[in-house]
Amino acid sequence: MSRHYLMCAPVHFDVTEKSNPWMQPDHVVDKERAMAQWRSLVDVYERLGHRVSFLDPVQGLPDMVFTANGAVVVGGRAFVARFRSATRQPESAAHERWLESTGTYTVTMSEGIGEGEGDFLFTGRHVLAGTGFRTDHATHLEAQEFLGHPVISLRLVDECFYHLDTALLPLDADTIAYYPGAFSAGSRRLLERLYPDALLATAEDAGHFALNAISDGHHVVISSGSTHFANQLLDRGYEPIPVDLSEFRASGGGPKCCTLELRPGTPAR
Repeated sequence: MSRHYLMCAPVHFDVTEKSNPWMQPDHVVDKERAMAQWRSLVDVYERLGHRVSFLDPVQGLPDMVFTANGAVVVGGRAFVARFRSATRQPESAAHERWLESTGTYTVTMSEGIGEGEGDFLFTGRHVLAGTGFRTDHATHLEAQEFLGHPVISLRLVDECFYHLDTALLPLDADTIAYYPGAFSAGSRRLLERLYPDALLATAEDAGHFALNAISDGHHVVISSGSTHFANQLLDRGYEPIPVDLSEFRASGGGPKCCTLELRPGTPAR
């Protein structure tokens, strides 16, 4: 099925602070290389038949390239993020303006702290939602009320996996991949019950951002270097497509971070 993605060119991308363990503020971003890597990701999506729309970058907002954090969009309803970091808070208004300008979505901004598809992952059946570092648990209830889909809360306990999309990947409506070590004991038991046939990523896979990936149900766009995880995907009948986003690794980002999925639907009135 063709997907619709929102992306933002890394015109102003930089690593200016250390808000997660992966960030390297001393890393000098190669702007030309970052743009070429981002463009290659866009090209992959378009080659696979997916539609890509673009959010205009805003000077002074170095993390706007990570559009996944800006909202979660399900069935034509867009739940816009409210960021924990003061540096990123202005991104919310940019996402809200773009989504409203399309005339396609029913849009609301989260009242509580919630960081879009960083912590809200739609499986096709329900929303898996992360908490523990960035998104408040109360915002899960707010998202459920607005989106009209069951929201299942999962607690993250390893600061290296500060967003759910660094530790869990929906592959299709019935299958996920995840790294067990990122979750609390209760959340692991819940995932085992819901997804007994899930792909389990190793610590090495997770550390390569293998799970910060995009699946259209068959093709899985993953960070290059995730060889073991790519082989797991092949064994399950998926087609892994590696992309080099090494410039964005210095800020804790991979393919998913750079990609917000826009799921259509008839907006509720």
